[in-house]
Amino acid sequence: MKNFVPLCQSFECFYTRNLYKRLRDVFNQPIASIAGPIVNVMEPVTDDYNWTFRFTGRNIPAINLGSYNYLGFAESNGPCAEAGIRSIEQYGITTCSTRHELGNQQYMITLEKMVADYLGVEDCITFGMGFATIALNIPAIMGKGDLILSDKLNHVSIILGSRLSGAHILRFNHNDMQDLEYQLRDAIVHGQPRRFRPWKRIVIIVEGIYSMEGSLCKLPEIVALKKKYKAYLYIDEAHSIGTIGSHGRGVVDYCNVDPKDIGIHMGTFTKSFGSAGGYIAGKKSLIDYIRVHSHSACYSSSMSAPIVYQIISALNIITGRDGTDNGQKRIQQLACNVHYFRRQLIDMGFVVYGNKDSAVVAVMLFLPIRIAAVNREMLKRGCAVVTVGFPATKINEPRIRFCLSASHTKEMLDHTFRAFDEVGYMTGLQCSKRKPLHRLVDLNPEDYLED
Repeated sequence: MKNFVPLCQSFECFYTRNLYKRLRDVFNQPIASIAGPIVNVMEPVTDDYNWTFRFTGRNIPAINLGSYNYLGFAESNGPCAEAGIRSIEQYGITTCSTRHELGNQQYMITLEKMVADYLGVEDCITFGMGFATIALNIPAIMGKGDLILSDKLNHVSIILGSRLSGAHILRFNHNDMQDLEYQLRDAIVHGQPRRFRPWKRIVIIVEGIYSMEGSLCKLPEIVALKKKYKAYLYIDEAHSIGTIGSHGRGVVDYCNVDPKDIGIHMGTFTKSFGSAGGYIAGKKSLIDYIRVHSHSACYSSSMSAPIVYQIISALNIITGRDGTDNGQKRIQQLACNVHYFRRQLIDMGFVVYGNKDSAVVAVMLFLPIRIAAVNREMLKRGCAVVTVGFPATKINEPRIRFCLSASHTKEMLDHTFRAFDEVGYMTGLQCSKRKPLHRLVDLNPEDYLED
């Protein structure tokens, strides 16, 4: 059990007793529609202070500001949905087998080749679950005698996978290149604890876009340190693939870094591609090794046909293989919405975290008591949002996490501004207001898009 990461330590149970129970309606909102720009949130009612719920039968239509549908491919109609329906007619729902037995369909080989070509690497392997792609594959490539240097804000799946691997783990301060270089140099000089032997491998693990902060990793500087100290680099592009870069290829594309300088590319299909699963890409020798030694590859069921064809169809649109520029339009529209949304929130006086190009927009709440108030009041005004608290963040750093999509229109964003302006004033979130709101919403998202 020491290898697993507890959600709450024993001394932290006061949070689950005194706060989480009162927020169950906030953290467990069921929806009854596709995760498009508008969702229908089922209205729950409790008679025993959130111990149990019953539903009124009423659905609340709300602007979806909480899902990772960055490019708007989570649709019930259109080319992606049609491709998924056709695949069910030809292949069925599942193969009921692992890929090592009878589950290696041709469409999976096609998907892996397409992803490898898209990323500019030699080979790729795909998995049916994004969390397992990280948590079960780090132990396949790392082990005793290896050193993992992990950013302090890395996702829990990276933390879990690192612990399961048995490798020694050191954490460096978030995006602090001086701290990273110090730990690299110290690890090379002193070697393994007590034995003082050289480390077999040193692997730096970072995320492209950090899901709770909206910040980008300093990839060019990390690559320079990796080359200088002969380390390896593992990058998790779950939130960056498809969302940034001129071709939507993530932070590697955004920073103009050679894909071959990244030892291990990892990403998920659950966000920009509107599907499920994940991938690991890199050199062919590495991918062949993972195919044989990864528990996720050996024991999990193969991906179903509609899931794969959703990804293939989305990739064809993003890369322009469908003969249209729809993919580039989606990437451009997402960039317009992100710049417009961030600039407006800052001008309205909110404390906003993250990079200006990140589709994850974190607005600080600071007090845990505001989690419920902001979430419920926004839903009353037709905005479905995600509020995040401990243990996903520090207990004094709760936040509302807006996730923007290319499918959001200007009217939807303007409605969100008006609602959040009211809720922010009500809960005391606005530190200053530089411009009146009525002047801001007269602008267009394109006015904020920089060259």
